[in-house]
Amino acid sequence: MSKRTPSKSKGSSSPNSKHKSNHLLQKLRPSKGLIFKLIVVLLVALLSWVIYLDAVVRAKFEGKRWEIPARVYARPLEIYDGLALNAENLQLELKTLGYKKTVKADIPGTFAHHGSGIVIYSRGFLFADGKESARRVAFSIDSGVVNRFFVAKGEQNEILRLEPLQIGGIYPAKKEDRQLVTLDQVPEGLIESLLWVEDRDFERHIGVAPLSIVRAMLANMKAGRVVQGGSTLTQQLVKNFYLSRDKTIIRKATEAMMALLLEFHYEKRDILEAYINEVYLGQAGARAIHGFGMASQFYFGKPLSDLRIEQSALLVALVKGPAYYDPRRHRARALERRNLVLSVLAEEGGISQSEAIKARGRPLGVIDKPSYSTNRYPAFIDLVKRQLASDYQPEDLQSEGLRIFTTLDPQIQERAETSLKSTLASISKKRADSPLEGAVVVTGSESGEVVALVGGAEPKFSGFNRALDAIRPIGSIIKPAVYLTALQQPDRYTLVTPLKDEPFALEFENGERWTPNNFDNKSHGTVPLYQALSKSYNLSTARLGLDLGVDEVSATLRLLGVTRPMNIYPSLFLGATTLAPIDVTQMYQTIAASGFNVPVRAIRSVTTSSGEELSRYAYEVDQVIDSNSMHLLQYGLIGVAKEGTARGVYRYLNADLTVAGKTGTTNDSRDSWFAGFSGDYLGVVWLGHDDNRSTGLTGSSGALKVWGQLMKQFPQRPFDPIKPSGINYRWIDESTGNLTQDGCTGARFVPFIVGSEPVESQSCTGGFSRARHWFNSLFN
Repeated sequence: MSKRTPSKSKGSSSPNSKHKSNHLLQKLRPSKGLIFKLIVVLLVALLSWVIYLDAVVRAKFEGKRWEIPARVYARPLEIYDGLALNAENLQLELKTLGYKKTVKADIPGTFAHHGSGIVIYSRGFLFADGKESARRVAFSIDSGVVNRFFVAKGEQNEILRLEPLQIGGIYPAKKEDRQLVTLDQVPEGLIESLLWVEDRDFERHIGVAPLSIVRAMLANMKAGRVVQGGSTLTQQLVKNFYLSRDKTIIRKATEAMMALLLEFHYEKRDILEAYINEVYLGQAGARAIHGFGMASQFYFGKPLSDLRIEQSALLVALVKGPAYYDPRRHRARALERRNLVLSVLAEEGGISQSEAIKARGRPLGVIDKPSYSTNRYPAFIDLVKRQLASDYQPEDLQSEGLRIFTTLDPQIQERAETSLKSTLASISKKRADSPLEGAVVVTGSESGEVVALVGGAEPKFSGFNRALDAIRPIGSIIKPAVYLTALQQPDRYTLVTPLKDEPFALEFENGERWTPNNFDNKSHGTVPLYQALSKSYNLSTARLGLDLGVDEVSATLRLLGVTRPMNIYPSLFLGATTLAPIDVTQMYQTIAASGFNVPVRAIRSVTTSSGEELSRYAYEVDQVIDSNSMHLLQYGLIGVAKEGTARGVYRYLNADLTVAGKTGTTNDSRDSWFAGFSGDYLGVVWLGHDDNRSTGLTGSSGALKVWGQLMKQFPQRPFDPIKPSGINYRWIDESTGNLTQDGCTGARFVPFIVGSEPVESQSCTGGFSRARHWFNSLFN
C-alpha cells in the first residue's frame, strides 16, 4: 500500500511561497532614488507653475489693465454776462448733471434758485484745454438774459464753465464699463468701510489670511447671516482680474498663489486702487458696471468724490452681491445691508454713533433711471462714431479711454425730442393709421455744429437712424437752389423779375409727358420771382428751372454741399430727388452762413484720458456762393416765413424774431419737411411713414409745427443778414416792379445786385400809406 502525501490545510503557505511574495513586494516598493526623482519633478512642475503665474500677474498688472471705453461728452455750458439763457432749461441741464438744489449752494455739485437769482457751485473738470477747479458764482436771469454775473474776489475769469454731461460711450467687446479713479478721489469713509467689512487684515496679511476665514465664519454664525467675507481683497481682485468664477480646488489654489505673488510684487496702495476700479458692482443691460467710480454714476448720477457717507456705504454693501442687493429691485435688502455697513463703520470709530443714526435714517438716494446705462442720445452717438471713423480705429475707441468732446447741447436735444414726440402724438390722435415717424437735426446757424439730433419717434432707443439714413424725396425744400441759380445771373434775373405761373407740358423722346401742377391746382398768371419763391409755386419754379437748365441747378446743389447722386431730370426742380435730413441740413447750412460752406460737425476735440489733446476738429469755412446773390436768396426765404408758405411759424414765435426757411411737401403728401434758421440755430425736420405711405401733411401742417414748438423754447437772436457792398436797396412798386417812393401804397424795399436795378420809375399810383412792412423795417 502506497503512502499518501498529507494535504495542506487552507490558508497555509510554504516557505517558498512566502519568499516569492516578499520578493514581489520589494520589487513594487519604490526605491529612495525614485521617490527623490518624483519630488524633483513635482518641485519643477510647481516652480514652473509659479513662474507662469508670476508672469501672468506681472504682465497684466504692469501693462494695460483694462479696456476702458471712450467717453463721449456734450458741450460744456458757459455762463457769462449777456448770455441768452432760459432759466427752466438751465435747471433741466443742472439736474441732468446730477446737481442738487439747495438753499445756499455751498458745496460743489449744488445750486440755488430764488426768484431770478441763481447760485451755482460747479465741480470742476479736466477740459480739453486744461483743468478748471470748482467755482461758486451768482447771477440773475432777466427776460432770458444773464446779468449781474458775480464771481468771488480775486478771480479773473468771468465765465463759469460747467462740466460737460457724459452722454454715452463707445464700449469694448467684453461689455464692461468702468470709470477709473485714484485713491485720492475716493470719499472719506468708503475705504474704511470696505476694509472693515471685507478685509480687516488687509494691511497685515500677505495675500491670503487663514485667520480671517475662521473669524468670518464665527462672525457669520454669531449674526445668523453673512456679515463678513473670508477671502482677502487681494484674492477677490485676482478672481475678478485674472480668473473665471469656477469654484474648483484648482482654481482656489491658483487664486491663493496669484494673491501671494501680487502682494510680493506690489504695494498695498496699488492693489487697493486696482480693486477699487475692478470690483463688479452691477449690470446695465448687457454691460457690466465695474469699479466704484462707475457705480457712483450708475446709481447716484454723480462723481464718486461727491458721495455722502450713506451713499458710500451702499456701494460697499453691493460688493457682497450686486444682484441680490440691487437697490432698484430689492430696496429692503439693500437698505438693511447698507445700514449694517454704517453700523460696522461706527463700531470701529470711522464715524460717531450720532452720525451713523442720521445716516441710517436717510433713504437710499438712488436715482430712478440708471445713469449711463445706455447712450443717452443714440442717434447723435451714431453720428459721432461715423465722423470719428476716418481718424480712429474701432479698437482705439473701445479700449483706450479716449475722451470725445462733442457739440451737443443737452437743453436743445431734450427739447427737440419732446417737441417731436408731442407733435407726433397730437397728429396721431386724429389719425387711424400707424404712427408717424420723424427726424430732427439742429445746428448752429453759423458754426455748423450739431447741437441736437433726433433719429426717430422713440429717440432713446437705438435702431434705424432716420436723421442720417432716411433717404427721402425732398419736395419744395430744393427750390431755393433753383432760385439761387437764377439770382447768380443778375443780368437776367432779379427778385422782381416776372415769371409765368401757367400750366405747360413737356414731352420727352420716349413719349412720356411731364405736366406739373401747383399744390392748389391753380395757376397765378405772372408773378414776381420773390413771390413765386415765398408761395412755393410749382409752375413758375419749373419754368424757371427749364430756362436755367438741369445741369446748372444741379451744379448749384453741389456747391451748397449736396453729395448724394441726383435725379438729373426736369422733375429735379420740384424736389424729385432723395436726401437724408442731415444732407438737407448741410445744404441749408451754406445758405444760413451766407454762401460759406461750413461742414456739419458733431465733434470738437478728442483727448487721452489724462487730457492730452489728440485731435481738434476746427471750424472751417470756404466761400462757395457769391455773397450778393446769397443775400437776395436770404431775403426771399425771410419772405417765405413772413408772408409765404411758412407764415404759420409765427403762431409759435414772437413777431420780432426774424427767421428764414422753406417748407417741403412731396407727391401725395408722403413727406413733410421744414428747414428754417434764426441768427443762432438752423433746424431741419422731416415727418413721414417708413413704408412711404401718404401722411396727409404738408410741410406747414406737419414738420413746421415741430420746428416752431422747439424754437419757441429758446431765447435767440433774429436772423439779420449783413448787407454786402455789392447790394443796393430800392423802393419798388409791388404790382409793376418799377421804382417808386418810400411811403407809397404797395411800395416794397427790395435788394438788387448793383447794376441790376429797374430803370423805369413811377410816382405813387395807389396813394400814400404810413404802414411799414417787415421787409421795410428789416432792411431799411
